Formats: sequence, C-alpha cells, structure tokens
Amino acid sequence: MDYLLTEEQKMVKGLAHKIAEEKIRPVAAKYDQSEEYPWEIIKIAGEAGLFGLFIPEEYGGMCVNVLSLCLATEELSRACGGIAVCYAASALGTFPIVLFGNEEQKKKYLPDLASGKKVAAFAVTEPEAGSDASAIKTSAKKEGDCYILNGMKHFITNAGDAEIYVVIAMTDKTKGARGASAFILEKGTPGFTFGKKEEKFGIRASSTRELIFTDCKVPVKNLLSKEGMGFIVTMRTFDMSRPGVAAQALGIAQGALELAVKYARERHQFGKSISSFQGIQWMIADMATEIEAARGLVYSTARMVDAGIKDVGKESAMAKMFASDVAMKVAIDALQIFGGYGYMRDYPIEKYVRDAKITQIYEGTNQIQRNIIALAIIKEMAK
Repeated sequence: MDYLLTEEQKMVKGLAHKIAEEKIRPVAAKYDQSEEYPWEIIKIAGEAGLFGLFIPEEYGGMCVNVLSLCLATEELSRACGGIAVCYAASALGTFPIVLFGNEEQKKKYLPDLASGKKVAAFAVTEPEAGSDASAIKTSAKKEGDCYILNGMKHFITNAGDAEIYVVIAMTDKTKGARGASAFILEKGTPGFTFGKKEEKFGIRASSTRELIFTDCKVPVKNLLSKEGMGFIVTMRTFDMSRPGVAAQALGIAQGALELAVKYARERHQFGKSISSFQGIQWMIADMATEIEAARGLVYSTARMVDAGIKDVGKESAMAKMFASDVAMKVAIDALQIFGGYGYMRDYPIEKYVRDAKITQIYEGTNQIQRNIIALAIIKEMAK
C-alpha cells in the first residue's frame, strides 16, 4: 500500500533498508550466537544519522519524528530483531529527556545520543514491579544537593552498554504512583553497578542486565522535571515508544514473510514448487494481509504522535498489541512453511520466532495493553 510518505521519510526507509541488507543480515546469526552487543552496527547507524531521528535539530538531531523512527526500526528488524532493539531501546531511553529535560540536561546529553556516540536505556522494571510500574521499590532520598538511590532494576535493555540511563525511583512511597520521580544517571556513577548479563531466548544481540543502586549519589540537577512526575514521565514515554515496539514487530513479521515466500518458491515436492499449493498460498495471503493491517495501524499512530496529539495511549497500546500478535503468528506460520528445515538453526526462520515473542511481552504485556485499550474505550463511551 502507498502510505504517502514524504521524500525525507522515503530516504530514511531506503537508508535503513540498505544498512539492514548490507550490514546487518550478513552478521545477524553471528551476533545471535555470540550474544555480543553490535557496536559495529550502532556506529554505522550513528554515522548514517538514524539516531538523530528522535532528537531535535538544536541538539544535534534531525527532528523528533516517530514515524521516521518506526520506518527505520521496521527496516532494521526485517534483518535482525535483536540488533534493531539496541537502536530502538536507545530511543526509549532518550524520549524522557526530550520530553521532560530542561535546557541544561538536553544540551549535556542529547548531542552524544543524536550521533550514536552513546546509547541510552530506560529503567522502570523491577523483580516485583513489571506490569505494575507503580509498585517500584527503588528509593531516592534527598540529602542536601543529592538524591541517594537504593534498589535494583532488572530486564533492562542496553544495560551495561548504555552510557546514559533514565531511572524511575520512589521519592515518597506514601503517595504511591504519585511518589515516583525520574532521574538521569551516567554509567560509572559511584554506587551504580550492573548484575549479570541475561541469557535470553531471543533478541540475543541486545544486552539485558540488572541495575544495582547502593547508596548511589545522584545530583539534584539530574532530576527530570520535578518530584512526583516519574509515573507521568513513564506513561508519556511509553506513548511515544510503543509505536516503535510495534514497528519492530512489524519488521520481524515482514522479514519472516519474505523468507517464507522465497523458500516456498524454491522448495519442490511432488514435482512442483510448494508455492503452487493452495494451502501454502492461503497462508501467505493471510500473513501478508495481517502485516499490512498492522502497518496501517502503526503508521497512523505514529502520525498522531507527530501531529502533537497528546492522548494517544489507547492507539499506542493497540498498535503495540496488534503488531506483536501478528509478528508471532506470522513467524510461526513462516516456520511451518519451512517444515522440518525451519526447526533447524541452519535456517534463519527459527530466529524470527524467538525474536518475535518478546514483542508481546516488553513495554507492557499484551494483556496489559488490552486493559489500557478497554479502559480507554469505556471511559470514552461514558461521556
């Protein structure tokens, strides 16, 4: 379908496609097996200007354009969901600074993030605070010109490799969600260390670690916005970033479909290509239609964000939920088309199944997305 992209957006899409095909696809299996962080690809993406897509021009970026970010993420994910999420997770860690940072904070942190010289991470999740972000226990106690952080975050994407972290901690536990605040931390801050690198089912090129805070001193000037704004920072950030997760899922689905069609044309049984069998054709038709439906939802939501519409929580949840469900279904169906070969690691399709699964889980499980959607609809219809 023609989504009436601007010339600039077409350029972004074409550039990301070129990087995906020429630089990422040849090394995707290597990074999946080694579980190394793909710094060589991050450097290439930085030099190409992809990290500037979500940072204002005055701080070294190109713009704040969520649709362009989605286009880039989708294309990178077609080749490797694990490498792509390293890029997208830096956007997730950058959005709070773009949205809520003061001038001093933006000037200090955004230029290096825009160039890809440094990557960012966003830290909300804890062992007992996953879907319920308001249940976090990491504390931040103000003492003079510093806050003292104690606690732990886990399952943090880019952890250990990122240089800049936005961390949500409780400054007043008696206020519940309204007692959370957001802080900018730098790697190497005394009292800020990392746990073990997790060994994951999929997206293995990305790093996932614990963040550990032990009497960690954070200057008052590193507080984002003001005390008590942590939950709002989190929700506004997710509204902007969830279309990016949806775009990752979309790219994984598109990549899986392309591999399946290529294989179906090359694989012969009963004297002819299996792509001539009606059963296979119907699977391909359903996969392609579902992907296109997801693409329309993702692009439309991204355009709403770019238009400045603030209340996009429902639409962002819809895009993330639908696209990730499509990614999982398409990846499984693509593997089925490969048959027994698809189950073997010699073929790339099994990786798409592993990478697709996490898109239904992180940045809010799809069950949580359904809660968000339903509550928004009920509220709208009660007016």
